[in-house]
Formats: sequence, structure tokens, C-alpha cells
Amino acid sequence: MERLRALTAEGLTKYPEREPVERIVAAHFGLQPDQLLLTNGVDEAIHLMCAAFLEADDEALICTPTFFMYDVSVQMMTPHLVKVQADASLQFPFDRFMAAITERTKLIIVASPNNPTGAVVGREHLLAIAAAAPQAVLLVDEAYYHFHGDTAIGAVSSLPNLVVARTFSKAYGLANLRIGMLAGNAQLLKYVRKVCSPYNVNGVALNCLPAAIADEAYLTWYAEQVRTGRARMMAGLEELGVPFFPSHANFVLMKIGPQHGELVTAMRAHGVLLRDRSSDPGCDGFVRITIGVENHVTKGLAALKASLEEIGWNKQ
Repeated sequence: MERLRALTAEGLTKYPEREPVERIVAAHFGLQPDQLLLTNGVDEAIHLMCAAFLEADDEALICTPTFFMYDVSVQMMTPHLVKVQADASLQFPFDRFMAAITERTKLIIVASPNNPTGAVVGREHLLAIAAAAPQAVLLVDEAYYHFHGDTAIGAVSSLPNLVVARTFSKAYGLANLRIGMLAGNAQLLKYVRKVCSPYNVNGVALNCLPAAIADEAYLTWYAEQVRTGRARMMAGLEELGVPFFPSHANFVLMKIGPQHGELVTAMRAHGVLLRDRSSDPGCDGFVRITIGVENHVTKGLAALKASLEEIGWNKQ
């Protein structure tokens, strides 16, 4: 907030300079400046990767259900989006995913932890995917990294076809400023910079980011709040008899069944918003609850218990 208060009218008249902040952020993550590109959130990062590495006849590969913006950005470049559907467990289908890689595969996108499932893909599996597709670029979306802890970012210097995306919206709390990053092989990022606007990240976000990444105490506190709250939420769901999927992100996906819409409405009346994920592949009747700090989780659990009673929910 101090950085925001320090903004001046004169400062707002200037075009933002991304590169000086990229040097600061790269050093923070143990990278060289040419191994990092700041983006307008991870949404833009995904779009830039598709624009840089996909042609009309190329294939892209994802596992569903997952973040819908992969589909949107890929389809802008090529109609050949291959989707490998997870089974009922919603865990990453590694063997079937590997089998879907072809010589036409030019971009592979894997989210770990995944949205909306909260499932993760082990580092050894990610490295195996990259090795199996030397003709393709592997984008690992680590938007929810801080709530899990495992990362592939340490391999970007040794793997020529690996790029890792991170956001500063979740754990850092800068969602409204729209800022994220790509970390990867410097040669790969040269191609991404060619399709990137020089002023893609606004000056307010660039001004605030160094202070945000320097506040390690807050980051550690918040991530621990989410991990503790997530465990509380999953224990509460188990007590209520609500089926759910073990999560490594800042949300939990639960299976409500035909009354999913009623529950969303009832929870809103209690001041708690749920994400109805029934339109996602393999998620009919599923809703997602976000995990926040301790009092948010307490309120969420109380609202959930009351709402389930109000709608007369019975486990299917």
C-alpha cells in the first residue's frame, strides 16, 4: 500500500518500463534476466505462448478438466487442440497423456496444481513429458505453486523446451494489478518477446511488484493460512459426508450432484460464493470453494452446513 500511496500524477504520464523490474524479479527467483518475462497475468502468458509457438496445422495438448483459457488461446491459433480427459479420480492421466504426443504436437500445457481439481503432476512426470516431446514446448502453469510447494522452475536452465508460468494474483494478493511471469530457456523466451507488447504490464503493477516479492513474511503467513484452512475444509467436508477431491491449491472441488445450483444460491445468501464447475468436462454436479484465512474458512464451513440443511441435500 505504501507503493500505491507514493504514486504521483507525473509518474502516471510515463510509459511503464518492464525490464528494470524483470531484473529484480529474475534475481529473486535465481534466474538470469533473459530467462524471465513479466506478463499481464498468466492469461496473457498463455496467449503469448500460443502466439509464439503454434501455427494453424500444429497440435496443442492439454488434460481436461483444466483452466478454460488454455482452450481459448489455443483455438485462436489452431483448431487442433487435443484433450486427454482425466478419469473419475480427476488425477493426471500420465500414461494416456504421453500416448497422445505426436510429431505434430508443438505446445503442451500442464497445470500443477490444476484448476479446478487441485491435482498435481510430479516433477519426474513433467520432465518425462518434456523429454518425450523435444519438438514441442512444455508450459507448466504453476499459478497455485505457493499452496503446494513443488516446482519445475529449477529445470528451466537445463531443459531447452520448458517454460514455467507463475502469477502474482494468488498468494501475493495482486490480482487487480494483473501481473504474472514466464520463466524459461532464454532462446525460447526470445520468440515470446517478439509477440509481446513492450508495454504489456502497467506501471502501477511494476511499481508494486518488488515490494510484494520482498515481503517473504506475509507470503509465508498467507500460504500457511491456506494450507491449514484447506485441511480444515476437507475435514469438514468429510464430516458432512460431502465427496471431495484432495487438493493442493487454494480451493477444494466437491461433488454435490443435481442440487449443485441450489447450493450455490443458498451459499450466496449466506455471503459465501461458490464456483459452479458443472460445465467443465467430467465435473457434472461439482462446485468449488476457495480457501482463505482462518475466519473465512470458519464462515465457509458454517455456511456450508446451514446451506446443505436448507436445500435438503442427500449424498447421491
